Amino acid sequence: MAVDLVSDLEQRFLRYVQMDTESEEESDTVPSTARQLALLQLLMNELRDMGVEDVCLTDYATVLATIPATDPNPAVPVVAFLAHVDTTQAFSGHGVKPRVHQNWDGTPIRFPENDSLVLDAGNSPDLAGKIGHDIVTASGSTLLGADDKAGVAILMSLAQYLMSHRDTQHGTIRLCFTPDEEIGRGVLYLTPDDLEAIWAYTLDGGEVGEICSETFSADKAVVRIEGVSTHPGDAFQEMVNAATLATQFIQLLPAYARTPETTRDREGFIHLYQMQGTAAVTELHFILRDFTREGLQAHGQLLAHLAETLQLAEPRARVTCEISAQYRNMHEWLEQDMTPVEVAYQAMSDLGIEPREEPIRGGTDGSMLTEKGVPTPNLFTGMHEIHGPLEWVSVQDMELAARTCLRIVELWAEQAADTEA
Repeated sequence: MAVDLVSDLEQRFLRYVQMDTESEEESDTVPSTARQLALLQLLMNELRDMGVEDVCLTDYATVLATIPATDPNPAVPVVAFLAHVDTTQAFSGHGVKPRVHQNWDGTPIRFPENDSLVLDAGNSPDLAGKIGHDIVTASGSTLLGADDKAGVAILMSLAQYLMSHRDTQHGTIRLCFTPDEEIGRGVLYLTPDDLEAIWAYTLDGGEVGEICSETFSADKAVVRIEGVSTHPGDAFQEMVNAATLATQFIQLLPAYARTPETTRDREGFIHLYQMQGTAAVTELHFILRDFTREGLQAHGQLLAHLAETLQLAEPRARVTCEISAQYRNMHEWLEQDMTPVEVAYQAMSDLGIEPREEPIRGGTDGSMLTEKGVPTPNLFTGMHEIHGPLEWVSVQDMELAARTCLRIVELWAEQAADTEA
């Protein structure tokens, strides 16, 4: 994996991030936005041009493909790699203008479309170690989209390399590009039978060396408040304002505020991320996160209790709290067999990369896929400050991620041969 991969990887990434693929939670279509299909179809065509086999776009908007084995040993397991094409709706992904800061010299990076933005080691500590790297940012008015187009570009470049270097010994490799990961639906419809892999890896992590086998468990909660709507001129002792009750509900949340901005490390949270409605009906949308099922359940019980309290205080209103499951901590299953994690550790060590296992204060497609029966830890891509205008990635770090994936598939073949010897 020499210079040809570096050039290919950078150009792919720059091309992909300029495509708007923002997903939308409010949509009930698959994918949630039609604009994701443009990138999925492009990937499908590029894979076919490489000679990759079994390339298809499923009816649930997922691209699946096969890089055929070069090692005839049937004991080599089929391994899959996944990345998601959508970007978050938390910050605009429309009209991304990527900027490459070649051989970055350590000076603060500024953004032409937002004079107030500055990126340096002060607000992004990992940047301090990237002097001499080619740093990619957006222009200040959008996110970059490295989450997860860095992962997409890494896997596409890996595919190109493997199809061009058939002397590399590896088993069958399955590629999977999913939509709607940012809204928790990335592998909702993907089945183990469709993936056809024993083990898998998502490319959706951060700093070099990161490997994750533990994520949050996640639920969503919607508190719906139906008031009594009347003309405000005749509202005396008649109107029950749902919007006002919604503010009261928020004030009932504990003073220690289990919120993202007040928690860290292994602490879970309750995050109010959306409010919508009128005096007649208002909804509060929360995401609930915790590393343990007990902690997650406690978050939901608190919201349900507060809904009951508000209902008792104002019986003329109707207050409900609906909680739905999203994903569970992948470690509950991976701890039973850490083989794919151990292989990734070995791959990184072989490349001189220090592996760092950290629990993710979030989730990946691998969370749900692991629960479905395909153990799927998460690997680094080099992306940083995601979901905002300061997002950045190092081209050299993406190359290290691609080299790690290559070494992983080589190791699976080597270990199968050692086992039979």
